[in-house]
Amino acid sequence: MIDQDGVGKHVLDCAMRVHSGLGPGLLEGAYEACMVYELSKRGLAVRRQVVMPIRYQDVVVEGGYRLDLLVEQRVVVELKTVDRLNDVHFAQLLSYLRLGDFGLGYLLNFNVRHMKSGIKRIVN
Repeated sequence: MIDQDGVGKHVLDCAMRVHSGLGPGLLEGAYEACMVYELSKRGLAVRRQVVMPIRYQDVVVEGGYRLDLLVEQRVVVELKTVDRLNDVHFAQLLSYLRLGDFGLGYLLNFNVRHMKSGIKRIVN
């Protein structure tokens, strides 16, 4: 079984590969489908648009949020196609990590000239 950091390395490598092949300017769904394809080719378990409930005290809100990608049941990947990542994007991913008790997440903004500048790693 591959560890969390190993999964993260695969996520980053796949993001670079997808961005090199497609470039910026497409909708999130295109990058999401290609990321799933690349990650799956490597034998990684990847789920897309994972619905997760929000638990607050005795209340459970079904469908409270939706993860773009969940890789190997432990790394959350949020895809963006924005001019610039902002604080709300970081807060969104951090909330997903905390609510799902995940240790590692990536914000990947594909609307950049060089993918390296569109990658943000967040640890819970």
